[in-house]
Amino acid sequence: MVLLSGTPAPRTPPPRESVRPGPVTLTPVPSPPDPSPHELYSPGALFSWPELQAMASDGVLTQLYQRGYLPPGTRPTPQLRARAAACAIPVTIRQRIVAGRMTAAWIYGCAHEPDRLALLVDANRRISSLRSTRGCTFHEVRLGPFDVVSLGGLMVSSPLRTALDIALHVEAERALPVLGAMLARPELDVRVRLLQLAVEASPRVPHKKAALEKLAALFPGVEGHSAESSAEDQSIATIASVDR
Repeated sequence: MVLLSGTPAPRTPPPRESVRPGPVTLTPVPSPPDPSPHELYSPGALFSWPELQAMASDGVLTQLYQRGYLPPGTRPTPQLRARAAACAIPVTIRQRIVAGRMTAAWIYGCAHEPDRLALLVDANRRISSLRSTRGCTFHEVRLGPFDVVSLGGLMVSSPLRTALDIALHVEAERALPVLGAMLARPELDVRVRLLQLAVEASPRVPHKKAALEKLAALFPGVEGHSAESSAEDQSIATIASVDR
């Protein structure tokens, strides 16, 4: 018997089953890779703003607000609107401001897209260094502990604080449809009685009478204090409107 030594020949793997390629779809511009139904696209490392604009022109994306874009068919949510608004605010000031008034109402889906972002700045912060920011209006205010929520990486005035500011500071023609929409959305939990109490509890505000008239126009009979208002409602309204 003869023994032969050496490197054994490599085994040949069995042939794989061939797969027939599917049809190829050509598009005029590349679409975003695997878009999530909750994805927002803005200028960055993946796409530049001209590229996003080109995709929107070709129907690959739809513009949500300024430099924020969504895949077609994506339903805008408050989180997505807040993220889109954040894209229009310089990174250096995002932690110093709160989106409020009609901008916050738009984020909640109760107002039209704003031409200029309404941004609130707490009175304890310096506002003079922010006034050169383009496309924004700034309002120096007192913010309580329950006046601000976080949405999509942006601080936004709470629904009750938003409705209160709109009732006090926005003219009736624009305010009434927005207030009606906010009060009609259960998920926002803005009740007319609490809003009325918050208006009445606002100190040193010259627009309280006009604000109550707006509420009365939406809900006839909303005049003055309600004798049936609970102590809990009074406390919540006072906290929501302290130091306006």
